[in-house]
Amino acid sequence: MPNSSNSHHPNEQPTDRRSFLQGAAAAAALSAMPRWARAHPDDFSAIRAEIEKRHDEAVKRLQTWIRQPSIAAENRGMNEGCELMIEMLREAGFSSVKKMPTDGQPGVFATLDAGAPKTLGLYFMYDVKQADPAEWSSPPFEAALLDKPGLGKIIMGRGAVNQKGPEATLLAAFHAIRGAGKKMPINLVFVAEGEEEIGSPHGAAARARTCTPATKRDSTVPPGISLKRWPRSSLPTATIPPSKVTPQRLAHSPMPKRKWSPMPPAA
Repeated sequence: MPNSSNSHHPNEQPTDRRSFLQGAAAAAALSAMPRWARAHPDDFSAIRAEIEKRHDEAVKRLQTWIRQPSIAAENRGMNEGCELMIEMLREAGFSSVKKMPTDGQPGVFATLDAGAPKTLGLYFMYDVKQADPAEWSSPPFEAALLDKPGLGKIIMGRGAVNQKGPEATLLAAFHAIRGAGKKMPINLVFVAEGEEEIGSPHGAAARARTCTPATKRDSTVPPGISLKRWPRSSLPTATIPPSKVTPQRLAHSPMPKRKWSPMPPAA
């Protein structure tokens, strides 16, 4: 496993596990709210309380996910990984969750209909790269809680950074919003694939294209990407209810079908 830098600015304070997850979940919940709501910070007190209350639940969810290998390059744990993705989406409040068969690994298509005038597309991947235990200081599929100098408590495992960690954080935000009795201000259309790490050769559920030509978009927003850096013209918002969105021709990788080549290990 590659070494990560532990250097910090002299004035920076180490971030512990709880603060990191709470901050990330709060940021995800906040980004889902319209501008008018941000002017009233007290409106988020219930959501913040849910984030605190559900902290251990969120950590356990991520550990369970990491402990399920889903390596497309080895065809290892893919069906189980897909089923776990479906289960987590249903628990987070998504409806009409469907497994989308392809000639390779299956994708997932789901919707969350909040009755809002706008719909946002979300892209997930549930596959991870291979992991050679000999290259790791902790077993890659153990999802151990460890003390890391300069960081505090961390979860170490394949997918903790790429990409199950950020995705689990967003799911935690959805749980907090629901637990606080709040309603999403936008509808969500969700697509996930299980072959991102091998170049998406079958385009498994990486983009959703709507039935209506006027609302077709070729971009989705993956967790961990700052919307401030995302081209505004490409944000996948559309004035269409989720019930009118269908998983048709789905493609993600800019690369054509090709032979897979091993990549260096990374979290």
